[in-house]
Amino acid sequence: MDSAARDNMQPELPPGSSCPGSEWPEQERAEQLARGAALKWASGIFYRPEQLARLGQYRSREVQRTCSLEARIKSVVQSYLEGVKTGVWQLAWALEAVQGVRETLGQARGLLQDMAEAAQTLEPLREQVAQHKQLQALSQLLPRLRAVPAAVAHTQALIDSQRLLEAYVSLRELEQLQEETWAPLGGLELPVFEGLGPLAEALGQAVEAAAGAAGQLARQDPALLVAAVRVAEVEAGRTASQGQAPRDWRLRCLRALQEGLERAHFGTPLLPGPGALAGWLETLQVAIPAELATAEALIAPCCPPHYKVVRLWTHTLHSGLRRHLQQLLEGPAELGAADAFTLLQWALNVYLGPEMMGSLELGPEADVSQLEPLLTLENIEQLEATYVAKVQASVAQWLQKALDGEVAEWGREQEPDTDLTGFYHSPMPAIVLQILEENIRVTCLVSESLQRRVHGMALFELGAFLRSFSDALIRFSRGHLRGEAMAPHYVPYLLAALNHQSALSSSVSALQLDRLASGALAPVEAALDELQRRICRLVLEALLGELQPLFVALPSRRWLSSSELLDDVCARTARFCRDFAHVRSPAAQLLLEEVERAVVLQYLRALMQGRLVCRCADERAQAAERLRQDATQLQDLFQGLGLEASIQCVPVLLALRELLSLRDPTLLGLEVAGLRQQFPDVSEDHVSALLDLRGDVSREQRLAALSSLQAGPHPSPPAGRRALFSLVPAPTPALSSCLSSGPCA
Repeated sequence: MDSAARDNMQPELPPGSSCPGSEWPEQERAEQLARGAALKWASGIFYRPEQLARLGQYRSREVQRTCSLEARIKSVVQSYLEGVKTGVWQLAWALEAVQGVRETLGQARGLLQDMAEAAQTLEPLREQVAQHKQLQALSQLLPRLRAVPAAVAHTQALIDSQRLLEAYVSLRELEQLQEETWAPLGGLELPVFEGLGPLAEALGQAVEAAAGAAGQLARQDPALLVAAVRVAEVEAGRTASQGQAPRDWRLRCLRALQEGLERAHFGTPLLPGPGALAGWLETLQVAIPAELATAEALIAPCCPPHYKVVRLWTHTLHSGLRRHLQQLLEGPAELGAADAFTLLQWALNVYLGPEMMGSLELGPEADVSQLEPLLTLENIEQLEATYVAKVQASVAQWLQKALDGEVAEWGREQEPDTDLTGFYHSPMPAIVLQILEENIRVTCLVSESLQRRVHGMALFELGAFLRSFSDALIRFSRGHLRGEAMAPHYVPYLLAALNHQSALSSSVSALQLDRLASGALAPVEAALDELQRRICRLVLEALLGELQPLFVALPSRRWLSSSELLDDVCARTARFCRDFAHVRSPAAQLLLEEVERAVVLQYLRALMQGRLVCRCADERAQAAERLRQDATQLQDLFQGLGLEASIQCVPVLLALRELLSLRDPTLLGLEVAGLRQQFPDVSEDHVSALLDLRGDVSREQRLAALSSLQAGPHPSPPAGRRALFSLVPAPTPALSSCLSSGPCA
């Protein structure tokens, strides 16, 4: 296709028009796409020269197609132009209609303005008509209006004479007359009705006063109480049915019932003083059940069922009492122990018990289960803490007084008192346990919580008492030993203290609560054991003060040849232990065991000092025999004093005898090993001191004997045997004991 043909295919533009693409970018793009498609089509058809012969056919066909399209476009444009013409015609018609309506509205506005001006001219006439109607109504009501002041005075007289139902009827008649005059007078308030408001308030106050005295009226004048409640109920029903502004006479009546009840029992602003709380609670214990019985028997029949008088009385009394107790607990004065205990016991047990709120006579209408706790958890905690603190101070004072009385006895010129069986006795242990036990036992009347707290306090104070008792014994002992305060019967009073400790130990289980684990007494039992050990130490110190001078000469040549030294020891020990007969078992047995142990330890200490060296076999045999005789003599001594068994200390002398009686020093290793087996705490220094006592052990034999101490595992001590040698100081071995020049001299 040549350029001329392409130019003929382009549409013609009107003169003066610009390129359509400048105003219609979509049209320009569509035209470009059409041209591109036409070029593609033409290039495909006229690709070869021989196809140009058919150019005329293609041109005529496209011309026909173009004419057809133009005809269709002209038809569409013609249809569109006819629609536009119809729309323009309709718009013109609507414009004419709007103009007609505008003219009509203008005419109507003018008419309305004329009518408003006419109405203003009629306003004086309208006012005259209204006044005429009011005057006509007043003329009709005038006879009744004249009687209003007298009716108001009569109604007030009825109120004053407590004829409440008649007063309410009269008041309602006056209020109805006021309502009848309201509409005809156009809401005009007449001065004649100004007294109705105060009159209604006076009647409401009379109803409220009657309800506030319900308890008294139910006994003396129940008709007045019934009338007051009836007036309140009728007024509540009237205002509810007519939708008028309610007078809250029913609410005021119920509130007056509650306030009157609280005023009767809790109206006094003065709280019970110290010591008066118990009497006040006892009064309430009688008054509250009586008040509830009165409410059920006398007041409830005077009131409608929906008043729930019994429930109202129960909850009102409970709330008033709860509030009163809160004021009491928050007051400036702190309650004493007795008042705190009484209040806790009363509130937790008596108040909810069968004598009061738990009574079977209170039916389900009382609704006791919905009552709040009389005391909050904080109140209970406060009261328990107050009670425990006060009781603890009192208990500590009583225990100190008991201890002071006991300590004052220690310096007497006579021996401690004895009971019928001859044992040293003092009322102090019984007093201490009685004070603690009674304070624990009485709390079971209140609550388990308080009992636990008092139990813990009692154990704490008992522990403190035992420590004070122990400290007092130490001061007593120091004063006596230093000569500052000589006690004529020092040891007997120590033995009496041991009896006191035994009495406390045997009776302290009475302080154990069934609900608590036995471990609760462990600290007290440990303190008692420590007290027992301290008393035993003081007794033993007194004994050793007498025995130590006797053991200075042991061992010696005199000791080898005579039992005189040990006879003195046994005699003095027997004399010292004479008062042990006044000590109860098992403390007496423990004391004898400790005395035996102390005597044997002194014996061993003296034996280890190296003051004697055997010079020959005869002296060794003599020393061995002396050990046997001393062991037998000590055993007879303590068995004669009442010691049941000597398994702790006397056997050690027999074991040392075997070491001295051995004739062949080469076999000492076996004896030393056997000694170690019986007494694992024996040391090389102890064995060396014993070998020095033999006087025939060479250096090699000593080393061999000492090496047997290290052979084999360390043995365990025999059952029931306590350490001995670890408490006996051994002298440092002399240099001569290590020389190889023969026996140590």
